[in-house]
Amino acid sequence: MRLAWSFTALALSASVGCGSSFPEPKEAQIQTESAVRGAQEVGADKDPQATLHLKFAMDQIAEAKNLIASGDNHRAEMVLMRAKSDAELALMQAKAHSEKADAEKAQAEVADMRRKLGK
Repeated sequence: MRLAWSFTALALSASVGCGSSFPEPKEAQIQTESAVRGAQEVGADKDPQATLHLKFAMDQIAEAKNLIASGDNHRAEMVLMRAKSDAELALMQAKAHSEKADAEKAQAEVADMRRKLGK
């Protein structure tokens, strides 16, 4: 029985030791912040869904920074992965919104030309 408790204590201390040696996710943070900037540059603030996912990404980056500060680098990397996905989704939604607006503008121009030509 005592051997089982010793083994359990050893396993727990090893797992705690491994968790603290996980490297800081600097590259993941850089990639995520870059994805956020990309979404902002494309105009994520012009589409409500893109704005929402951009906010999620920014909140998750803040959460990841707090996790890094507390030494939970592995969990921070997982949060940054989720944040990057939200930022990329915001980027795609912003692009789709922009393309839809461009298409509607082109349709309006065609309709105006047809009207002017009498068709």
